[in-house]
Amino acid sequence: MENDVLQLGNRRFTNRLFTGTGKFANNALIPQMLEGSGSQMITVALRRVDLAAQEENILNYIPKSVTLLPNTSGARTAQEAVRIARIAREAGCGEFIKIEVITDSKYLMPDNYETLKATELLAKEGFVVLPYVLPDLTLAKRLEDAGAAAVMPLGAPIGSNRGLETAALIALLIETRRVPVIVDAGIGRPSQAAAAMEMGADAVLVNTAIATAQDPVAMGRAFALAVQAGRMAYLAELAEQSSLARASSPLTGFLGGD
Repeated sequence: MENDVLQLGNRRFTNRLFTGTGKFANNALIPQMLEGSGSQMITVALRRVDLAAQEENILNYIPKSVTLLPNTSGARTAQEAVRIARIAREAGCGEFIKIEVITDSKYLMPDNYETLKATELLAKEGFVVLPYVLPDLTLAKRLEDAGAAAVMPLGAPIGSNRGLETAALIALLIETRRVPVIVDAGIGRPSQAAAAMEMGADAVLVNTAIATAQDPVAMGRAFALAVQAGRMAYLAELAEQSSLARASSPLTGFLGGD
């Protein structure tokens, strides 16, 4: 497992649990969660970055060794997402950007069309683009062609903790991918994160389920272990399922039996 590395842009990740900064009751829990889980990438909404107010600046709670993944939360069009990404880079948040373009205010579903347009523009500007999308094979191919560093399909509506409701569609993306598939949104339990990794996902991003747990630090560790177990199971190649019972020990030839 030491040599099992995920490459995104010019960064190499050995921990495949990515985390977020939203919804923590106390920002001081964020560095503790990062230390306990070992997460090497964390998302941050640009609107929560206030360089003028150092005590409240979310970046003060993130170790320099952890890769920042600014997101374009709040963007409703591709142009708004591009503007937010450029501001994030100018603010010193680096080249990574998670594209979130959401026009649906009720279910918070991503706008795949606007997300593709933003990806095309930002990839040309040298950003490492991770688009958050509804799982769609045709879209994934176009995102790859546009220069996306990965594709981030949702497992269930964002913040819902409902798990892998789109598992069949995610499996199709994994089967046909050319870039990493990172399951983002909806994962609510460590077992669900393990299931995503067993399917062959390259990583998972978990925020709400960790941040809103009674003990976010312990929950971060639990998710990290689940992701590691799921990845290990995938690499070991899971045994095939069968509709029939198959004995693991001989049923005949013992004490004269037939």
